[in-house]
Amino acid sequence: MRYHDNDVHVGDERDNVLAMLTSFRQHQHHGHRSPHKPLLMLLALGRLATTDSSAVPWSVAEHALADLIAEFGQPSKAGRAQSAAYSFTRLRSDDVWVLDADVPMDSVRPLSEGSVVGSLPSPLEAALRANPALIMDAARMLVTSNFPDTVAPDVLEAVGLDPHAVLSVEVTLDESRHIPARRRDSGWRSEVLQAWDRQCAFCGYDGQLLGASIGLDAAHVRWWAFDGPNTLDNGLALCTLHHKLFDIGILGLDPDLRILVSAAFNARTPAGRSIYGLHQQQLSPRPGTPTPALTHVEWHKREVFKGRPLPGN
Repeated sequence: MRYHDNDVHVGDERDNVLAMLTSFRQHQHHGHRSPHKPLLMLLALGRLATTDSSAVPWSVAEHALADLIAEFGQPSKAGRAQSAAYSFTRLRSDDVWVLDADVPMDSVRPLSEGSVVGSLPSPLEAALRANPALIMDAARMLVTSNFPDTVAPDVLEAVGLDPHAVLSVEVTLDESRHIPARRRDSGWRSEVLQAWDRQCAFCGYDGQLLGASIGLDAAHVRWWAFDGPNTLDNGLALCTLHHKLFDIGILGLDPDLRILVSAAFNARTPAGRSIYGLHQQQLSPRPGTPTPALTHVEWHKREVFKGRPLPGN
């Protein structure tokens, strides 16, 4: 969908903007994550909210975008700058990004030599600037369709947006353009916690307050945003710390359901270094509890886990 000046109308500009940004869903081919472009869009929205301009000079993107991709995406063999250049140049094909110079796709040198600046198209930026709530709407839609709840606030803070302001917004689209959202199963969390004896599958934490589990989550192995089902074979009971580390890719599982710790993780204090002790520990579910399905474990290892695991013991 192209965004031209005559697309902006008082009554439907909000739906035009949000409908355009839902097109990022198409980059999730066959469950593969491609967070580079959404991260660049979120960076531009953050700059628009804080500086009144969505402009992102390559001199900024080369480092800021590369940091975002390294933390919230997957490591790239091509290198940090090349990974940033990929989204900085290719987002043009989605009609929501323009560069102030005609440079080749994916090339770092022309971006640096030409001091290239990227930004949202003028009509799109004008629509967002005229209605600041639209920035929050767009950011919420982008972050929740590309990241789980444990990671989304960190992404927003990293791009300069207030997580509370963004995530408290309810986003809806015109019914003619809206793709119906999948319904979450309100009973799934309770079923997962019960199946794992109301304790963290990784460390055994089982804290309660007046009989209710505290600090214990039902974690999707394959993320809900990437078609992960609300089934017991896609769920783990994890304490909030290990849920966060699992969703950011520091912790993972191998096909034999042993815990993996990423070699990219490091810690100095005894509390932090206790994470190393989880490496190659075997999951011990309650008898009869469905263990994570191999297809979900492989998805997480491929799409979320950071790099290589620590060497074996």
